[in-house]
Amino acid sequence: MKTLDTLDWIFIGLYFLVLAGVAVWIIRKKQNNTEDYFLAGRNIGWFVVGTSIFASNIGSEHVVGLAGAGAGDKLPMLIYEIQAWVVLMLGWIFLPFYARSGVFTMPEFLEKRFDARSRWVLSVFSIIAYVLTKISVTIYAGGIVVSALLGIDFWTGALSTVILTGLYTVVGGMRAVVYTEALQAIVLVFGAAVLTIIGLNEVGGWESMKATVTPEYLDMWRSASDPEFPWPTLLITSTIVGIWYWCTDQYIVQRTLTAKNIKEGRRGTIFGALLKLLPVFLFLIPGVIALTLKMRGELHWDSPDEAFPVLMSNLLPSGLRGLVAAGLLAALMSSLASVFNSCSTLFTVDIYKKLRPNTPEKKLVRTGQLATVIVVIIGIIWIPIMANISGVLYEYLQKVQSYISPPITAVFLLGIFHRRINAHGAFTTLVTGFVVGAFRIILELIKDDLDPNGILFALGDMNFLTFGAWFFLFCIILAIVVSLLTRTPSEDKVKNLTFGTITEEEKQNNKNSYNWVDVVVSILIVAIVIGVMILFNGK
Repeated sequence: MKTLDTLDWIFIGLYFLVLAGVAVWIIRKKQNNTEDYFLAGRNIGWFVVGTSIFASNIGSEHVVGLAGAGAGDKLPMLIYEIQAWVVLMLGWIFLPFYARSGVFTMPEFLEKRFDARSRWVLSVFSIIAYVLTKISVTIYAGGIVVSALLGIDFWTGALSTVILTGLYTVVGGMRAVVYTEALQAIVLVFGAAVLTIIGLNEVGGWESMKATVTPEYLDMWRSASDPEFPWPTLLITSTIVGIWYWCTDQYIVQRTLTAKNIKEGRRGTIFGALLKLLPVFLFLIPGVIALTLKMRGELHWDSPDEAFPVLMSNLLPSGLRGLVAAGLLAALMSSLASVFNSCSTLFTVDIYKKLRPNTPEKKLVRTGQLATVIVVIIGIIWIPIMANISGVLYEYLQKVQSYISPPITAVFLLGIFHRRINAHGAFTTLVTGFVVGAFRIILELIKDDLDPNGILFALGDMNFLTFGAWFFLFCIILAIVVSLLTRTPSEDKVKNLTFGTITEEEKQNNKNSYNWVDVVVSILIVAIVIGVMILFNGK
């Protein structure tokens, strides 16, 4: 790998100067109460909401991990990156319910729809899930990126980035996060687009690259009997994970709750969905380009997760290399900032405030800042354990998400589509689901020590996509059965919170919140998703 030169450092320095300027400008604005600190005063427009959704999603684990999937024969993982249609579900289906209920957090919505027990379970579990997936993965990927770019050791790179990001997140709150993310999204998209264009030119274009890796390599649809990625359960489980991540997870939904109104929030999700189409071309394709050059003997890397940094350092000219490096650092920082803020929101609003309801607003803000610091420390401790679950970073992320998302997705979907689902059904499903998910992670870690003919080994060794699909069906049945065996929910638990109980006034308000342009752009996004699915068919 080539090291960065003086011009590269100038570009990186300029990027950080601009970022610091934006952060300082935001931090000087008022942060007197929890709405200011956690939801930016609910006064953000659609462009910033959309870029924030995109930047929160595309962290260094995507840049490193998705390129690694492209370079490491894991192309079916692409399906997780073309779920722009699920982002549309957030704006068109879920957001109106969240906005009408006036909530800060997703656990708070569960309390309004069900009861306090579900709120407690989801709050605690969400924070644990952030440590297992988002924080540790982002820090790990960030360490790889920073150490590769700057020529320093992994832990120095990881820790320095965490501290830098934590500073402006703790001080500036949500407003600092969303505005810096808007800047970071622009830098990241531009830098990765340049690398993709130069990379395709280097390998002689799409057809030349396809000929080297063979058309079959670019097939995301493997047979139903494929041991790694059987297409039926790949489609089902990726959708379950997608709905959890995009429509019910505090990390993403919090961005739409900062919007001025439902109209701006929905347009933010439509814009976010449009941006969500980019990673396929900006990150996965560079991974395939890196593999092509390696097969031709023009590039060398040891692990697929190194594909993107190695490609960037060898292909890009001086200056541009610094710009893309800044983009990679932007991706890392935006993801970390988002998850830090979401964790502090969950802990402060859903746990601390529930235990101490009379706490002054300023003390709640300070509590959120302290919670951020603690979660970061736990995330760093988890990194060495994480390395044992899966060799490829992106696959690790999707595996863990396949174990934790089914109960949450089942409860939220049934909660808004089925008025008969009650608090007992939701609580039982969440608790049972989380126990089963944790049990599966433990079995996967210790399966080599189990009897190969036993049921525990079979459960731990089952394909993670197949497990996720059956697990979701189990959660749906459990929620329905328990709800039907217990009492019907009261009117105040369902009014305007399920599709069958929306008042005429609220239906009209929702109709007034969109126009034909919103509908046409949404249909166009769905058409592009279908087009990408057809493009990667191995022919």
